[in-house]
Amino acid sequence: MNSLVLALIGILMILGGYFLYSRFLAQHIYNLDDSRKTPAVQLEDGVDYVPTNKYVLWGHHFTSVAGAAPIVGPAVAVIWGWGPAFLWVTIGTIFFAGMHDLGALWASIRNRGQSIGALSGRYIGARGRNLFLVVIFLLLLMVNAAFAVVITNLLISTPTAVIPTWGALLVALLVGQAIYRLKWNLPIVSVVGVVALYTLIWIGGNVPLALPETVFGLPDRAVWIILLFLYAGIASMLPVWMLLQPRDYINGLQLFIALGILYGSVLIARPEIVAPVYNTNVPDGTPSLVPLLFVTIACGAISGFHGMVSSGTSSKQLAKETDARFVGYFGAVGEGLLALGAIIATTAGYATLQQWEAVYQAFNDGGVAAFVEGGGTIVENGIRLPQSLAATVMATTAILFAATTMDTGVRLQRFVVQEIGELAGVRLGKFLATLIAVGVALALTFGAGADGSGGMLIWPLFGTTNQLMAALTLSIVAIMLMRRGITPLPALIPLVFVAAMTVYALFIQLGTFYADQNWLLLVLDVIILVAALWVIVEAVIAMKGARNYSGDDDAELAEIAQQEAERVGRR
Repeated sequence: MNSLVLALIGILMILGGYFLYSRFLAQHIYNLDDSRKTPAVQLEDGVDYVPTNKYVLWGHHFTSVAGAAPIVGPAVAVIWGWGPAFLWVTIGTIFFAGMHDLGALWASIRNRGQSIGALSGRYIGARGRNLFLVVIFLLLLMVNAAFAVVITNLLISTPTAVIPTWGALLVALLVGQAIYRLKWNLPIVSVVGVVALYTLIWIGGNVPLALPETVFGLPDRAVWIILLFLYAGIASMLPVWMLLQPRDYINGLQLFIALGILYGSVLIARPEIVAPVYNTNVPDGTPSLVPLLFVTIACGAISGFHGMVSSGTSSKQLAKETDARFVGYFGAVGEGLLALGAIIATTAGYATLQQWEAVYQAFNDGGVAAFVEGGGTIVENGIRLPQSLAATVMATTAILFAATTMDTGVRLQRFVVQEIGELAGVRLGKFLATLIAVGVALALTFGAGADGSGGMLIWPLFGTTNQLMAALTLSIVAIMLMRRGITPLPALIPLVFVAAMTVYALFIQLGTFYADQNWLLLVLDVIILVAALWVIVEAVIAMKGARNYSGDDDAELAEIAQQEAERVGRR
């Protein structure tokens, strides 16, 4: 098949989901209402609770949830053929990811901006909340540690991406000042910021930078990882308007332009897809398509991490309830389009089937490198960018996605550490909680050696843990809908499917880890499996109670919100 046909079908399907299905969800399921004050308005503090323009917030949300995962997952999953990956990305984005992300955002703004972990205590119970926090903590640990390694590998393999990656921080700081201090016109700021970023990409393409092989006795890989965590720790403590919001907004625009460059190149070059629609000759050792496809492609179809971002940071910045549709559902649309681009880049970016098979000789052989190589080839043949500059654009795109997820991930990890501290009767300040979050991730990253390879140790569990988190989030959304007398089917159907596929995959991984004598992953797999099954049982019990709920959930929440607003005002 020609890649242009596949791109058009996928884009029309995903955008159709936004214009049709998201409107149905907003009006008839979640009943978004601008007469309700959002937590950002009620609890505004200038640090975490900040009412934000929906376009700026969308940029922050989209780049935070996207990361490298919607590139890595599809780029690995095409080993089964492009057909299954395409169907899961498109259908998953429309009926799974969009409603999940919007649902998590809605659930949080109706509960004073509380995180999914805190909501589990209200709607599932204390035991469910405690087990929920275990799953959340492990998932964030995987994201932060692994993404630091992914970014480091790209900075080393593509030194032309170093200047645009770090220069983007200065651009973001200036954009934040221009928007919030100087009150500049947003379109002007947007144009200037994007031009600055692409100027940095052009400079980077001509001035590659690389660290010495050792710095103060540490390998270059270790130094990059330490610098990344130092940045993420500082960024997580700054007011969101100062760095994270403007960084993610400008990155979101730049990344959408990069997608435009990729899809525009597909339109011009119209490369043929050389990979099979369904691969009947997968390499030895490749796991079965069912259920592994549905956990290999997590971000880009449905992702529990999205619910954590929606409820952890985005809900605290939503100025109006109706903005949730654009921020939440359209954020999932952006990620779906990125995943679709990854499928096309890794299946049509090679000249022959033999070249493609040379890359996909074993499961997990694809990934970001295949995206950068294949996407760079398509861009070079399409808009005639030189190969080195095209590769820089693709690599910078992947790095900026991963970096914006990492800094948001550290911020979320800080919230989780503080929540765990409160449960233990210890009040942790922002600095100490951030130090713990960064310290645990660094301990894991360097636990296997000075090169920082430990960051990928528990990555094999990322997909399953991430999807379990999505199922657990959907259970809270379903319970809230039941308590309001609204049909929970839009949440229940994805919930049942994702939970079944993920638990199935966890059992398969148990056997694999045992056979490989990988005791760390085996123990973590058991912990995650037990915690998830326990929470699911608790959620089912809570759903039965929700069907018989006779109170007024909104009235209860309004009273709690008023009490919280008065408490914040006194403070």
